Amino acid sequence: MGDIDRPVYLRSAAKPFIAATAVAAGVREAFGLTMEEIAVMSASHSGEPFHVAAVRSILRKIDLDESALQCGTHLPLDERSAHELIRAGLAPSSVHDNCSGKHAGILALTRLLGADVATYRDAAHPAQRAILDLCARACDDDADRWPVALDGCGIPVFATPLRNAALAFARFAVLEGLPDRELQALLVVRDAMLSHPEYVAGTGQFDTRLMSAAGGAIASKVGAEGVSAVASMTARLGFALKVVDGASRARPPAVLAGLRVLGALPESAEAELTELSEPIVYTRKGARAGEIRARERDFTEARTS
Repeated sequence: MGDIDRPVYLRSAAKPFIAATAVAAGVREAFGLTMEEIAVMSASHSGEPFHVAAVRSILRKIDLDESALQCGTHLPLDERSAHELIRAGLAPSSVHDNCSGKHAGILALTRLLGADVATYRDAAHPAQRAILDLCARACDDDADRWPVALDGCGIPVFATPLRNAALAFARFAVLEGLPDRELQALLVVRDAMLSHPEYVAGTGQFDTRLMSAAGGAIASKVGAEGVSAVASMTARLGFALKVVDGASRARPPAVLAGLRVLGALPESAEAELTELSEPIVYTRKGARAGEIRARERDFTEARTS
């Protein structure tokens, strides 16, 4: 549906494959990482205390401190956690950044490779080359030819067509089409995300709510600028979506409509996610102004054409 062959920067939707690169290299065994820590390596987390604790734990295990993180700093995305930090008179640090788990995982990979910690964000760094290579194999794309730019947290980010992104998430769902070691790593990451969805995003966040409601049938990861990707284990498919104007407001209704048409949204999740399917828009005084809806017929027509 739409232009699926135009390259799209996957942004944070690529995080499960970044985490899998580190797991395939052996960071789980080398540093004794827990499943919660692997889940936060895949996360765009909301900076709640348990997220921060998991990132700090990874850093301790690899013998680094917060100064090693080069992801930047912002207030927790979770409003309650942000207000608690402000009330305590504390400034946010790099561990509160939504990408800090990913960066901690890349630093673990860097440690394992014996590479330079200070330059781990560089595209030519051994850790980044390993990440881009695995992502390219998952997407059936060429890491030497695809567009690479800087993500918001400063690491290399690649662009691949939505068709290829969906293929990568189909492989995440069915665990086929990649070397055995990488498939095993993807299984570990997937199990971590499904067993601890709250670490992948946070309280009330779309990925967490979708995975929790689907009861292990779906692994979901959003990215900036309206990107979203889903692996459906029951329907054995991958689904990738890009909201053209980059606005996140359209993402939940569009993703849920697409999954519904594809038969990939469990019935048990329907009722639990009703307010995300057609979220109500309120005025600042609390009056109902309208709702956001996906044009499900467009998905149906694309499915049947």
